[in-house]
Amino acid sequence: MNIDQQKKLFNKQAKKYSKRARKKTPDHQWRQKLLSSANGKILEVSAGAGTNFQYYPKDASILAVDLSPAMIQHAKEVASETDSHVDFLVANVEELDLPENSFDTVVSTLSMCAYPNPERVLSLLATWCKDDGQVLLMEHGVSSNRIISKLQHVFDPLFNKRVGCHINRDIIKLIEASPLETSRIESALFDAVHLVWAKPDSRPLNDA
Repeated sequence: MNIDQQKKLFNKQAKKYSKRARKKTPDHQWRQKLLSSANGKILEVSAGAGTNFQYYPKDASILAVDLSPAMIQHAKEVASETDSHVDFLVANVEELDLPENSFDTVVSTLSMCAYPNPERVLSLLATWCKDDGQVLLMEHGVSSNRIISKLQHVFDPLFNKRVGCHINRDIIKLIEASPLETSRIESALFDAVHLVWAKPDSRPLNDA
């Protein structure tokens, strides 16, 4: 699925995501746990319809980026309802040009499944985050359960076509290979969902 197809699909899904953003979703506890430490100048990539806005501090300054104009439109309404201070940008995250070392907190929730090049996105998140900042991730991927993982591989093409995401990516392996240093990882649902607390890797480049 190319970027234009993704944008069209996500525009179509925006209304459904908008309804979810206005209530506590099934993953509410995970989002609350992960985002409770978010602070300062926050960058949220693939922000969707603004589901995470309710979890950020009221004094936070947020830049919300999403590929879908329809998602951003709904997110603006949610930001107003939650009294959140948000600037919005419609953009392809993989092509986004933001200043390096400029955000205290960088957030991605359930978006690594959709990027054509998740390795590049993880590298960008590390670049945009301040050296003493944090990168907070909630992502789903291939399960450690052999039966579930086989089913994920079988149904991945269908999910990608219908929902716009891949369900069989090894998220932890992708993160370990990225310029991010994890301080904490919590997994659930047979290791298919991961909460990750990380920061830019402090190792010298020749040691990475």
